[in-house]
Amino acid sequence: MTQGGSTGPGAIWFAEAARSIGGAARLRGLEVPTFRSPPSMTGVQRTIRRCGTSATVSVVVRGRPWAAVLADMVEGVVVVNGLDSRRADTVRAALWLAVDEPALAA
Repeated sequence: MTQGGSTGPGAIWFAEAARSIGGAARLRGLEVPTFRSPPSMTGVQRTIRRCGTSATVSVVVRGRPWAAVLADMVEGVVVVNGLDSRRADTVRAALWLAVDEPALAA
């Protein structure tokens, strides 16, 4: 999902990214966390919280480069799933492709 224009990332971009990342993760048999913004903890860019079998990845969107927001979302999936380095590398590539070119990620 390549974003252009003069407006910064917002709720719509965040929701689209969450859907794309979640779909790509699901296709790979991974746990898909809930994504939200902002984190309830102040002074941090990303938090990951577990509650039973579900996880929530919260990231700061406002005032940050869009690539940093996406990186936090992608890394959140990797951390939630406890992937080893080799699998994490493959999954990161697939998740980045999902937000860059959603039609090619499936």
